[in-house]
Amino acid sequence: MSNYSTPFEIHVHGDVPLRPDVNYDQLQEALKPLWKYAGARSLAAGAVSAYEEEPGIRFDAKEELLQMCWTVSGDEDFRQVLEEVCMALNDLACTGAALEVTFYDTDFDEEAGEEGEPAQARDDFAMYFVGPTPAAIMQVQRDLLVQDTIGLLERHFDSSELGEVVGAIDRLFDRRLNDLANSMQLGRPPRGAGGSSGSHGGGRKPRHLH
Repeated sequence: MSNYSTPFEIHVHGDVPLRPDVNYDQLQEALKPLWKYAGARSLAAGAVSAYEEEPGIRFDAKEELLQMCWTVSGDEDFRQVLEEVCMALNDLACTGAALEVTFYDTDFDEEAGEEGEPAQARDDFAMYFVGPTPAAIMQVQRDLLVQDTIGLLERHFDSSELGEVVGAIDRLFDRRLNDLANSMQLGRPPRGAGGSSGSHGGGRKPRHLH
């Protein structure tokens, strides 16, 4: 990573269930883009978060789990690092998993907006998905979408009325999986592992702590 003033604090959060045969050396290699970006020479050194209260990057061998609650300073080029890490973790994951990534604008100043207009931070939030197969990744995406949709609609409808909505979501994901199968892309998850992002504008998303 270049030694210039970085415009973002980037927080990565999520748990990835790993195959039983995965060892520390394999995980260190898969996460190499992360710890090298942080300027470290090993996973042990790079696993420490920029904030002491965050547990950082941890490998729980007993639970066969990669746990991340880790912050690093960086720029937009970190998105390419995430792409590389997701591709590597696909080969180590035993099930699908989601990673939440938040870009906090370190230059944001609430007083910097023009007169009469509120200042806007460049904060951004993205979800990245990993898994051993496209089906595993889509299952996580489907579960998150159902959770979000139900949470929104339950403000207006009883949960017992939402079966048709869940069914429609299932059909959309079934169609996407069938399209992948028909196009002979089931060998590996698509590059980027389904990452998507949406702007937060001037809002500030709180960090997650284990």
